[in-house]
Amino acid sequence: MERVLKDDAIQEKGERARMASFVGAMAIADLVKSTLGPKGMDKILQSTGRGRSVTVTNDGATILKSLHIDNPAAKVLVDISKVQDDEVGDGTTSVVVLAGELLREAEKLVNMKIHPMTIIAGYRMAAECARNALLQKTMDNKDNTDKFRSDLMNIAMTTLSSKILSQDKEYFAELAVDAVLRLKGSTNLESIQILKKPGGSLKDSFLDEG
Repeated sequence: MERVLKDDAIQEKGERARMASFVGAMAIADLVKSTLGPKGMDKILQSTGRGRSVTVTNDGATILKSLHIDNPAAKVLVDISKVQDDEVGDGTTSVVVLAGELLREAEKLVNMKIHPMTIIAGYRMAAECARNALLQKTMDNKDNTDKFRSDLMNIAMTTLSSKILSQDKEYFAELAVDAVLRLKGSTNLESIQILKKPGGSLKDSFLDEG
């Protein structure tokens, strides 16, 4: 019978394989956890090779894209982050940290001899309860222009609090909110183009009607 695996391949089964998956996924979550929130810390990324470029960021998607991962469960978390970035454009760190904590709790339940399918069913029920609770708390204030704009400003400033331009967060929050409001409900962010030109200061940035 022809060999499927390479000579240097390692095969893991049962408990050992499950533990390796848990550890790999939780390591990814722990890696980006410190970047989460308005007081999140930056990471310094240094690429290998001739260029050896250095990047300073606290963006979860950027950090995870730079990693070379061979753990299957860890790869799933990286893929979740990519999907979140593509579909929503934000929350990449949050989704990875949340998934990591769910796995951490699942490990405890598995050690208590609770079947994985029972854990999955419980998580699905909890997700539905959480979704219903959020829907009950939501409110639509798009008809109140001032309140709607105020909410968008608060969201933008919270996000910018952990960025390098946090000292000018109110100015850039204004730019971001004005740009989004000009989309008039469209979610196609490709309609917003960002042009960069060397020189000047951050506050020389402006929004131009295209």
